Amino acid sequence: MIKLLHGDCLDKLKTLDECSIDLTVTSPPYDNLRTYNGFTFDFENIAKELFRVTKKGGIIVWVVGDATINGSESGTSFRQALYFKDIGFNLHDTMIYQKGSFPPTFPKTKRYQNAFEYMFILSKGTPKTFNGIQRDKSSNSIYTRKSKSSFRKADGSFTYNEQIDTSKTTTIELNVWKIDCGYMKSTKDKEAYKHSAIFPEKLAYNHIITWSNENDIVLDPMMGSGTTGKIAKQLKRNFIGIEISEEYMNIATERINNG
Repeated sequence: MIKLLHGDCLDKLKTLDECSIDLTVTSPPYDNLRTYNGFTFDFENIAKELFRVTKKGGIIVWVVGDATINGSESGTSFRQALYFKDIGFNLHDTMIYQKGSFPPTFPKTKRYQNAFEYMFILSKGTPKTFNGIQRDKSSNSIYTRKSKSSFRKADGSFTYNEQIDTSKTTTIELNVWKIDCGYMKSTKDKEAYKHSAIFPEKLAYNHIITWSNENDIVLDPMMGSGTTGKIAKQLKRNFIGIEISEEYMNIATERINNG
């Protein structure tokens, strides 16, 4: 089932059944970093609707960043994450999407160049699905060494466990994902680059694999160029996409239908 809805995100969310969505993967327009064809969005009411439509055990993947204004970050991302907690979601994990490639800039302010966005993993109760991405252990030395595990007790002393071979026991990916982005790296679909800020297909793939199963319903309420829908379809998930911009709706429809 593929359902693409053209219109205001909040209005269209209200037409969805309560507790009907297994997974939402989306990246909203944030601060002044992304102009979105002149449209704005009502974050708080959208968040409430997302809580209503999410199944118990369902997940929202909320990919967001902050603008830098007068040398300081806006903090919008954190306020949004805390608001989701206020309305009933658990902040299950704070993940990092590290951009594997991006154009260099030379900021005038005294700060390092930004190379990541937050991926807030919000759960409605305990997540019902976790299909952890397996990491290639040979790609990093921390997965090919032997070491003792330890932790600090309340009195400040350490306790040690037996030596373990992490090359055999540690296989799950870390919560920082370095993913290539940019022209012909985020996707091979040239049509997608008519959108101002496209989602890397690998990012969508990894989250859909992790937090859902075949035949689950995946939602992207701010569908943009349609990456979430394209990958959901390929992975045999049902998909509901909402997009307010007619231009972007056309791009998304073509990519999902032809993907």
